[in-house]
Amino acid sequence: MSKIEALEKEIERLFRSELTAFRNWFLEFDAEAWDRQIETDAAQGKLDHVTEIAIAARERGEGP
Repeated sequence: MSKIEALEKEIERLFRSELTAFRNWFLEFDAEAWDRQIETDAAQGKLDHVTEIAIAARERGEGP
């Protein structure tokens, strides 16, 4: 059995309140991982092209 399968089985056994707590924890964990990845990508210049597109669109009066 893989780690993922073992985790799935454990999650299936959780009480509703435990599942709610786990879900909240995981959402926060996942959001923080995304934030770190975006910060890393931005620092490495990987988002520069996207930023340039957004700035150009705004200058044309498009978007918010």
